[in-house]
Amino acid sequence: MKGVILAGGKGTRLFPLTHATNKHLLPIYDQCMIFYPIKTLVEAGITEVLIVTGDVHAGHFINVIKNGKDLGLTHVEYAYQEGGSAGIADALKYAKDFADGDSIAVILGDNTTDASIKTAVANFKDGAMVFLKEVIDPERFGNPIFAKDDPKKIETIIEKPKVPANNFAITGLYFYDSTVFAKINALVPSARGELEVTDLNNAYIKEGKMAWELLNGFWSDAGTFHSLYRSNRYWARKKLGDKYDDVCAGITVPGLD
Repeated sequence: MKGVILAGGKGTRLFPLTHATNKHLLPIYDQCMIFYPIKTLVEAGITEVLIVTGDVHAGHFINVIKNGKDLGLTHVEYAYQEGGSAGIADALKYAKDFADGDSIAVILGDNTTDASIKTAVANFKDGAMVFLKEVIDPERFGNPIFAKDDPKKIETIIEKPKVPANNFAITGLYFYDSTVFAKINALVPSARGELEVTDLNNAYIKEGKMAWELLNGFWSDAGTFHSLYRSNRYWARKKLGDKYDDVCAGITVPGLD
């Protein structure tokens, strides 16, 4: 399985921070945001990665990630998404040559998690898999509707529902088999003018080829000021441990000056 990190877009919800650089290069405590999804893939044994980016700050990634060796990657490629923010599924189509018939693990570049997907990667055979997390704001995400006769089965996914059916969010982490690119080619733009990843996932659901798992651990996107702060706070606490309160209080901590 190969990895694809989607790191395009203008990051308008984080203006003026993203006037200076791509959203995915903003800091989450002591590392660039995109280092976290890279780590998620590497810890699962996925070391060949494509980074799909775009817009005016696309070139910044090479200066930060370089050839990926320092991050545990054995091979890294970059693709440029034409036309700006045309949707997640549109960005994914640029991975076809890179995938070269292999299955892919796709993660959004602003997603940070300490959950392990290693077992899920090892067990994946075909079709698609999405990862769910219970959140306080499911209306911001794709919301799964479970079948009444089989709660282990997702019946459909509703994108950003005004009234969510439950508190679960489709996180920005997906597995797809090699049929994904044919499915993307069959998609039509949504009312927003984008190729929606929710429509792509629903195409797999209609074929009876969608599985799901819960993410066991912390997960948050970092695409808004609130979620950016939440992610920074979590990773600072996780990495500082007992030193966190002292650092926040401005107390000198040896080794952290």
